[in-house]
Amino acid sequence: MAGGRIITTAHHKTMIKENFSLKKYNTFGIDCTAQYFAEFNSVEKLREQLEYAQLSTVIYQLKTFILGGGSNILLTGDVEGLVLKNDIKGIEKVADDANSVFIKAGAGVQWHKLVLYCIQNNFAGMENLSLIPGNVGASPMQNIGAYGVELKDVFYELEAFHLQEKKLVTFSLNDCHFGYRESVFKRQLKNQFVITSVTYRLNKVPHFNTSYGAIEQELQAMGVRELSIQAISQAVINIRSSKLPDPSVIGNAGSFFKNPEIDQQQFEHIKEIYANVVGYALDNGNVKLAAGWLIEQCGWKGYRKGDAGCHVKQALVLVNYGNASGQEIFDLSSEIIASVQRKFEVMLEREVNII
Repeated sequence: MAGGRIITTAHHKTMIKENFSLKKYNTFGIDCTAQYFAEFNSVEKLREQLEYAQLSTVIYQLKTFILGGGSNILLTGDVEGLVLKNDIKGIEKVADDANSVFIKAGAGVQWHKLVLYCIQNNFAGMENLSLIPGNVGASPMQNIGAYGVELKDVFYELEAFHLQEKKLVTFSLNDCHFGYRESVFKRQLKNQFVITSVTYRLNKVPHFNTSYGAIEQELQAMGVRELSIQAISQAVINIRSSKLPDPSVIGNAGSFFKNPEIDQQQFEHIKEIYANVVGYALDNGNVKLAAGWLIEQCGWKGYRKGDAGCHVKQALVLVNYGNASGQEIFDLSSEIIASVQRKFEVMLEREVNII
């Protein structure tokens, strides 16, 4: 067992572990310790654990931290308080109409497993989001996105448990205030709710999206003649696998930084100096820059200091080659942000949540 003693009482089935290692519970592989740790696989179990924590004056006075797949966090030190690991599973079709099918998944379901389920059943809409690490619960929190598709494009509603009021609340698309890698759960309602399930609206007839990134090029290389959601998913898997390190081999959390948005005037100024700058026009008249390109121009791609580094194939990904501390990776990210600011006068923002 990774961790110290187990706390139980005669009146509660809840098992809370003390001084528990989180190394296997974050994809960076940072070896930090949770002061207290427990897992829940249902809303009832979550409620029970919170009630037990409330009875324990020592634990109740501490913060509660909800852990999902651990794929979008950087632990910079031991976690004080109670860490609750969300392990609610289950995928089911809950409704359909002439055009759509509604799929409900537990927050602890692995995201890619859900995508494969939808593809195998010919439910369209998630294929561009294949192979994104993490669990279902993080998908609306981050408004995950890739290759021209965002979570909000397939989102219908979610259920979340209010930590203080101990009740389930349903959130609609508008309630979530989705933005670029943003939602109400990262801002106004941060640390107030535990997402327990998410319901998605998928299409019975696919609307193919192949214009972003290298999808069309990969489809040609695959020899695909008839477009399908299966082919697009495989193309995305191929592209991601070729560029992004497997967290089980090299510790990482995928894209560490958001792609920054600047106005057209600043983009033209940068383009005068760097003709090959990578940018995408937005509907609001601004331009979204490729953060990976900016970082690479500053010479960080493949950089390594100790076991903390910038991946050799994708500058957007910071990696732990073995025994880097979270603080070392954080410090590297700060150096990268400062150098991009100096060279381009563009401020990068971290996509990964710093704990």
